[in-house]
Amino acid sequence: MQGWAARLSELGDVSPFDYPYAQAGRKSPDRLEKLVAAHREALQRARGRSRRPVVLVGKSLGARVGCHVALEEPVTALVCFGYPLRGTTQRAELRDEVLRQLKIPILFIQGSRDSLCPVDVLQRVRRKMNAYNELLLVEGGNHSLQVAQAVLHAAGDTQPDVDARILTATRNFLTRVLGAA
Repeated sequence: MQGWAARLSELGDVSPFDYPYAQAGRKSPDRLEKLVAAHREALQRARGRSRRPVVLVGKSLGARVGCHVALEEPVTALVCFGYPLRGTTQRAELRDEVLRQLKIPILFIQGSRDSLCPVDVLQRVRRKMNAYNELLLVEGGNHSLQVAQAVLHAAGDTQPDVDARILTATRNFLTRVLGAA
């Protein structure tokens, strides 16, 4: 996310942070309650530095936790890079309840090869959501939105080209939702 934090800073103030488990060098995330508390605390720090509309942007776990925070804190919109709709096993239950509870606009940026968020399943969930939502599908992208070299080569693309399209789509989404707010 460091690269994305730098890119997103073109669009506004960015306040990246790490969850306590990551700061401690652990690989296993804390329980959801602790993650939400840490995210809320980071949000409060960021609010102290700016009066602009707040948009929570997260990658994978950060996207999921950001959605939970958005149910409790006033924010204007969400941008989810690689939302983990299900766990690492095919039998893992869907993590869609929070999405169905949201009321604020949300942009999903998903790779077409993301095993944690099969696009067909996300499309079904999106139809059940109350919140306005959009999907940017990164063709050939994995959970980290990295596109395979063969796909890039066939399309005459580079990963920076893909990243630029993601940034443009994010800018356009924010222009639409912030203009409507």
